[in-house]
Amino acid sequence: MKKILFVATITEHFYYFHLPYLKMFHDLGWQVDVASYGDIELPFCDNRYEIPIKRSPADKDNLKAYFMLKKIIKNNHYDIVHCHTPMGGILARLASFFQRKNGTKVLYTAHGFHFYEGAPKANWMVYFPIEYVMSMITDCLITINDEDYKCAKKNLKAKNVAKVNGVGYNSDRYFSVSKEEKFSLREKLGYKKNEKLLIYVAEMNLNKNQAMLIRALNEVLKTHKNVRLIIAGADNFNGEYPRLAKELGIEANVDFLGHREDIDDLLHASDIAVGSSYREGLPVNVMEALACGLPVVLSDNRGHRVLGVNGENGYIININDYKAMAQRICKILEDDVLYERLSGNAIKLIKPFSKESVLLELKEIYSQYIN
Repeated sequence: MKKILFVATITEHFYYFHLPYLKMFHDLGWQVDVASYGDIELPFCDNRYEIPIKRSPADKDNLKAYFMLKKIIKNNHYDIVHCHTPMGGILARLASFFQRKNGTKVLYTAHGFHFYEGAPKANWMVYFPIEYVMSMITDCLITINDEDYKCAKKNLKAKNVAKVNGVGYNSDRYFSVSKEEKFSLREKLGYKKNEKLLIYVAEMNLNKNQAMLIRALNEVLKTHKNVRLIIAGADNFNGEYPRLAKELGIEANVDFLGHREDIDDLLHASDIAVGSSYREGLPVNVMEALACGLPVVLSDNRGHRVLGVNGENGYIININDYKAMAQRICKILEDDVLYERLSGNAIKLIKPFSKESVLLELKEIYSQYIN
């Protein structure tokens, strides 16, 4: 029996993004194993290895995780080890070093390099050398946007470099709904029919930069009193953004929902998706919003530029230019014809990023190593 091991820092990564790929190998008759931190039960998985991978490179638990991974990989003689996330990728590639000599193929999906055009010099000084060395022990480096792909082809040493359209959005959950369904969901969620809902689905942290959205909303409310901002995601920034909303006096118009399992309903009930992050690889939250027919107003970064086509399905705004973001939001809200055009294009242009399309792309890559 052929065997594959998937590795990532946390188990949620596989639960939310990679079940179709576990299922693919399971259906092919492979032994499918997963090594990660977290006790979530995974379908299509033969063996779940709980290993203490931590996000911080300085955490001493990562040394323990490395030795555990090394033993797992040595004992099971995997045909493929496919790793994800920065620390999962580093530890799995190091742990697979000697097994590569016995035929194990090592694949790593980079979900957005920390070094990129316009990144701080410190990022290049710290992260680029690490990825450069790691690429030397990588059989296939999979990137998810054009900028990372070109950088990897030019500057890194992996045997093969490929590109796929991210992890794919779930088209079974994210699709456009009728106005009647939208208003029905609003009532169910506690919103009024005449309110205009902006939404951002992301944990609250420095990179996601929700401050830009809160300041943009403050500008929008000067002319549009019925607009609300929904922020769905855990607060990992010590209450900084709720405090900002309160300081600006607009806390009544911002809903900090925390982690939610009903993101599809929230998107179906909303009008416009917004995004403010400094850095993105290829954000699934934007894919899901576009699949639901929401026009987008996004900060200018490499991941947003792939998904948001300026003037076609929304607008790209300079990072932290909250006044320009507010202007574009108002423009969309005030023009029904524009809204319908952007919405229709959103649905059409996002189709190549569905899980079905990405599965075909990954099948093509895996085919080089399956046989």
